[in-house]
Amino acid sequence: MEVAGIDNPIMDCLLSINKIPESNSFERLLDYSWQGGGKVSTALVTLGRLGVKTGIIGVVGDDPFGEFCIKDFNRHGVDTTRLVIDREGTTTLSFVLNEKEKKARSFMIKHGLKRTLTTEDLDEDYIASAKILHLAYLNPVTIEAAKMARKNGVKVVIDADRYDAETSEKLKYIDVFIGSEFFYRDAFGDVQDFEKNLKKLQARGPYLVVITLGEKGCVVLDGNRYFKVPAFTELEVVDTCGAGDVFHGAFIFGLLKGWDSEKTARFACAVASIKCTQPGGRAGIPDYPMTERFLKDGYIDYAPLIERRKLYEKALFNLDLLDKY
Repeated sequence: MEVAGIDNPIMDCLLSINKIPESNSFERLLDYSWQGGGKVSTALVTLGRLGVKTGIIGVVGDDPFGEFCIKDFNRHGVDTTRLVIDREGTTTLSFVLNEKEKKARSFMIKHGLKRTLTTEDLDEDYIASAKILHLAYLNPVTIEAAKMARKNGVKVVIDADRYDAETSEKLKYIDVFIGSEFFYRDAFGDVQDFEKNLKKLQARGPYLVVITLGEKGCVVLDGNRYFKVPAFTELEVVDTCGAGDVFHGAFIFGLLKGWDSEKTARFACAVASIKCTQPGGRAGIPDYPMTERFLKDGYIDYAPLIERRKLYEKALFNLDLLDKY
């Protein structure tokens, strides 16, 4: 195992429509898909698609959604032996509405009723066996895990999607900080002096700071070196759901390879851009050869992505399909 991650996996029901209908009106459903979700969870699946063995630490409910998440992890080389199954609990369900006309997303979430992860659930030897620990938030449990990682020479990466004071004040536990444009806006407003503000985040602990900017790519501060990496806007965007999570997984892949940060960021942008050609966070994740071919000459063989997309449309109603592909 090269990467361990802490997350509570969720089930995504992705619905594609032209626009959200007004009250008492009708709108045709263009497409739907059932896929596993969760920020760290999808990053680990991305690493699995790229050929990296990973492990998930978290809690799911004892229900079909939880079973789906576990099977999807297993088919992507994600170890689930440290995933707690709450026999009395349910798994979180998220409905994601993808509006084609506005190119926007809306979320409706039914939080699962399950016990929370505790420090007693953490296995230091398990965390120490990885090269990287991936987190999405900082609370007493994940901070303890980060301390275990640091103690054993394991790098800590965080996916900071939304700004909160607790995360910002505890970045001393983080080696690689990757934040979203939403985090940046909440933390610094609309001020576009990225280099200055990335240095403020870097001063709190991380040696490498990245802010993702959607269709504008990302900005990176690695030590004293600041640069921008553009996105691959030539690809048709079908759904951006999970793009940030996939970017994180692909960026971690570059860290494991020992690539320089510019090559790593460009690779991560490519993997996330290809993902956006299919609905949901996972159907469109490319493997390593597909990504390398795209970076070389811009070519994408969409056949395996479409096959996986069709699989996810019906897998919830036949979980055995996840054992075969």
